[in-house]
Amino acid sequence: MEKEQKIVLSRIIASGVLLAASYVSSFPVWLHVVLCATAYFIIGADVICKAIRNLSHGDWFDENFLMTLATIGAFVIGEYPEAVAVMLFYQIGELFSDIAVSRSRSSITALMDIRPDYANLEENDRTLRISPEEVPTGSVIVVKPGEKIPLDGKILSGVSTLDTAALTGESLPREVTEGDAVVSGSLNMTGLLRIRTTGTYGESTVAKILNLVENAGTSKATTEKIITRFARVYTPVVVVAAILLAVVPPVFTGGGWLMWLNRALIFLVISCPCALVVSIPLTFFAGIGGASRRGILVKGSNYLELLARIRTVVFDKTGTLTRGDFSVTAVHPEIVSERKLVELAALAESYSDHPVAASLRSAYAHPIDKERIVNVENFAGEGIFACVDGHGVYAGNEKLMRRAGIEAKSCEKLGTIVHVAVDGKYMGHIIVSDSIKSQAVETIRQLKSEGVMKTVMLTGDRADVAEEVANALGIDEFHAGLLPADKVARMEALKAAAPTIPLAFVGDGINDAPVLKLADVGIAMGALGSDAAIEAADVVLMDDDPTKIAGGMRTARKTLCLVMQNIIFAIGVKFIMLLLGALGVANMWEAVFADVGVTVLAIANAMRAMQVKVK
Repeated sequence: MEKEQKIVLSRIIASGVLLAASYVSSFPVWLHVVLCATAYFIIGADVICKAIRNLSHGDWFDENFLMTLATIGAFVIGEYPEAVAVMLFYQIGELFSDIAVSRSRSSITALMDIRPDYANLEENDRTLRISPEEVPTGSVIVVKPGEKIPLDGKILSGVSTLDTAALTGESLPREVTEGDAVVSGSLNMTGLLRIRTTGTYGESTVAKILNLVENAGTSKATTEKIITRFARVYTPVVVVAAILLAVVPPVFTGGGWLMWLNRALIFLVISCPCALVVSIPLTFFAGIGGASRRGILVKGSNYLELLARIRTVVFDKTGTLTRGDFSVTAVHPEIVSERKLVELAALAESYSDHPVAASLRSAYAHPIDKERIVNVENFAGEGIFACVDGHGVYAGNEKLMRRAGIEAKSCEKLGTIVHVAVDGKYMGHIIVSDSIKSQAVETIRQLKSEGVMKTVMLTGDRADVAEEVANALGIDEFHAGLLPADKVARMEALKAAAPTIPLAFVGDGINDAPVLKLADVGIAMGALGSDAAIEAADVVLMDDDPTKIAGGMRTARKTLCLVMQNIIFAIGVKFIMLLLGALGVANMWEAVFADVGVTVLAIANAMRAMQVKVK
């Protein structure tokens, strides 16, 4: 329990003790009044101050104003214990709300523990402890057992076990060794690691996560906005209704002013919209918190609400449904040797960070002499042109060959084909293959079970490769050979076909960023996804496990279900109790239940959003 919550609890206890003491029958009336008044100001002073402050700012109608007006009115008509009880139970409800919010927030802000405090920079045969922000790209850092990895990088030496639970929600540790990529925020458990950094701290996984965490919950769902607008209209309406209830009946009946004033005050207490204005945002916050504990970061409750209504999911292929760990599986030279063909392709692709380019450089297995390469030109979705040793080299797909006026040879082998041409002559082609993620089949199955009606795959790869992946996974529709602009056009067409149904896109690459932004809900792979994709996305899967998409949808739907339960329950009880209060059937104690009791029950129901099983 936080310090402020402990202070409120102590005030609740002190006020409760004084209220109980006021019921001692042997006390004189004046002491009874003093005890109740003291208890009231102990528990209600902050509420009164908030009401006065809000009034001075022109905000006349909120729960603080209603509580102050109702309880001061109760004192005026001599209902001293009831006035204290109303304020006391209101504060109990607020305390429950604060505790619930803290629990929800802790599931998100627990991620703040992944922030590294320092980095051990290796420099001139010695190790310096410096701030992670000061470590340049390409530096060598040392991570000892028990320390957090401060920046993304690749292991130069060492074998260890990493705890990635704070990042991914996965409890099983991960074994790493020389050559493996590691992400910041992971906890090194066993061995000493030397790591070469692949970016600055600002570009690291941990920095991106913390930025998402700090901004989570800032975007309100449509339901929240409706409830906020409803409360702004509802509160002044019930205040006017209470005034009319206190004045109109005694005017027409010729008396009973005290009785009708009492009913009006009861009406005010019942009318307080705490259950709605507290529990609805809390339910969404709890849903976001529950998802984050399992490695699913949602950037706002509006995206959680949309995620619950998704019926079409569109996937990028490489790195999303497939592993993205390309390797050369065949080399078909024409007029040069296999080794020379691979060398030409690797040199031409030396400046590219595409997985296919990386696989070509890996197959070449020699240091790249950048001085041999000049005038590099990238053709998005087609390939690369580079001047290598004074010769013009094209390396890419058939579209690039057509651009260069060269006839490419066809190939029956499945995989990504990299055609190579030098000085206008066709040199051959290289087959680079990817493998389907082990979780991909289960992802499609789970999405279907969650009510997704249509799955689509968009890829720049060849049609035969795309067809093989789509058939293996049971994907309903695929489109191959797409440039980044083509993917955008396909997304626009899919949205136009069903404009009222939210559509999700799942991707990880730089070229996926425009499509992620265009989708109603963009979902990015967070562990290996590009900065641009994570920035453009609305939901981030921290361990790149696509099965968590269905888990996120389950969380979203459970959250919306709880929101609707709270709305129906709160409004239903309020309506009944307001009617009973106006008729004089409900007393002040029952009014307290209608306000605080309903709020506490709604808060307890909201917290169930944190318990949804994601996997």
